[in-house]
Amino acid sequence: MKDEEIPAGEELVCGVENRFDEDRRYFLKQSVAIAGLAFVPGSLVAGGENALPESFGDTENVKLSIAINGKKHQLNIDPRTTLLDLLRERLALTGTKKGCDLGHCGACTVHINGQRTLSCLTFAVMQNGTKVTTIEGIGTPEKLHPLQTAFIRHDGFQCGYCTPGQIMSGVSCIREGNAGSEAEVREYMSGNLCRCGAYPNIVNAILEVKNSGEKV
Repeated sequence: MKDEEIPAGEELVCGVENRFDEDRRYFLKQSVAIAGLAFVPGSLVAGGENALPESFGDTENVKLSIAINGKKHQLNIDPRTTLLDLLRERLALTGTKKGCDLGHCGACTVHINGQRTLSCLTFAVMQNGTKVTTIEGIGTPEKLHPLQTAFIRHDGFQCGYCTPGQIMSGVSCIREGNAGSEAEVREYMSGNLCRCGAYPNIVNAILEVKNSGEKV
């Protein structure tokens, strides 16, 4: 299904330097803001594209409009729901993994409006109007993404648990022009942990796709 044009909303962008410190600060600000909504009169939060309902009334749920892998969803969710839990528990997109749930391991990496993001450190309600891509959205068993094929060819995984997050970060690494050398790839991918130790193979897979010139 073709993506609908949806205005960009708030997003949490993970850069290379100080990635997790920035994400944690953003997450804490989100937590304080959302906790405070319970005490704000409905008239103050009503109106505007990203607004919450006028009053929580008998429910704490809020409305969310979000496009995931090209499909638009209109949802009512608990405002405390992380994007990771929304994907896994509500929408059954379990390719995105829950590892540490603290932003340490990178297993939950997705793309929001094209930028890699730790989905465990962003509230779903803060992504109103955004486009999210998960591992399910970049390839299929019948037609794998070039980086998925390269991971298989280079044996870039063993247990496979971290692989979705590795691939999502690897795609961003190439797209953002950070795959010029082995050292550059290692630096960019440093936030994605592989407890099986397949790092050399992961780097080789990323460099192969980058050097092939294939569109990612």
